Amino acid sequence: MSIQHRLLGIFFLQSLALGAWLPRIPEIQEKLSLDNAGLAIALLGAPVGILITLLFAGRFVAHIGARKTIIIFYPLFLSAMLLPLIAPSLPLIIFALMISASTLSVLEVGCNVIADQVEKREKKLIMSKAHGFWSLGLMAGSIIGSWAAGMHIAPVIVGLAILLIVLPLAIPMARTLPHYDDVPNSAHTEKKSGFSLPHPVLLGVCFFTLGITLTEGAVADWAAVFMRDIYATDPGLAGLSVTLFALMVALTRLVGDRLKLKFGPAPLARTLALIGILGVAIIFFAPNSIAAIIGFALIGVGASLGFPLAVTAAAEAPGPSPAQNVAVLTFIALLGFLIGPVSIGLIAQIFDIRFGLLVLVPMLVLSALLAPLLRPTKS
Repeated sequence: MSIQHRLLGIFFLQSLALGAWLPRIPEIQEKLSLDNAGLAIALLGAPVGILITLLFAGRFVAHIGARKTIIIFYPLFLSAMLLPLIAPSLPLIIFALMISASTLSVLEVGCNVIADQVEKREKKLIMSKAHGFWSLGLMAGSIIGSWAAGMHIAPVIVGLAILLIVLPLAIPMARTLPHYDDVPNSAHTEKKSGFSLPHPVLLGVCFFTLGITLTEGAVADWAAVFMRDIYATDPGLAGLSVTLFALMVALTRLVGDRLKLKFGPAPLARTLALIGILGVAIIFFAPNSIAAIIGFALIGVGASLGFPLAVTAAAEAPGPSPAQNVAVLTFIALLGFLIGPVSIGLIAQIFDIRFGLLVLVPMLVLSALLAPLLRPTKS
């Protein structure tokens, strides 16, 4: 098995547990007797965990290497994902999501850093395809979660099964990945001591990514709840909205490297952001569940390539090292992925979940405006 194939396998397997969690969110909400605001507060645990991890993860990955990070944090993340499934109260699920998000964020940094390293050392575009396989894993996990919800199988049983199946596959693949030294960004490297803000180019790329991943996280967490609340769908059909969303993200990412070569990163990113806005509009005015599912699919296309395009741009941006740049980007991206659901929940509690989804429009507009920053940085 080639390096590229092993890397794609690691990305695919990593997102299965997260995908299986998403369709069970309405069930967890009901079990804990949470309204939409309560669910939003519960989900707030994840961005808190990421903010804490932001203090050390970039330097940690740069110090021990991306391969070793993956080997250590794969089992930690899969084990941590069991905690929200068994949390019996609001305070404990907040804590559980803090732990799971913290381990996820470090693992994501390791995966993205090594994908960038492989892309550069092997001279072959792989970033979009790797994230495509991540989305395929998310979709497969959501199918498993939707099926299990329909069959009334306890979420923790599914989580344990995924852990026991994934670890024997992922760890041997991770052990055979090459170990690359994370060299500084040559001409862009700046001598720094203590904390300092990232370079403006990197900040712009991060804010571009924030709009995309906020959209992705909001749909992933709230699509099933939306279908249940607006159209009274059963758990299986509600989960289908998440599955189709993840499918469109995956399919677009699988051809993303070719699209990037043909159109360029900036025009491609801008066009996809506009497609995402169209998807939100369709959902807001959807007369039935089928139209809403189509809208979720379009948002999947719109949110598909923003993050993999941004990872490459961040690694090339001015900064101390590619690993630390990618770490900053990853945390901003994950914050968006996790803050989006919180903001929608709070708005949905005051108004309606349809209006909650409208928060995605200004974020996607922001991404469209910042898309030109994805052009390669010249040394």
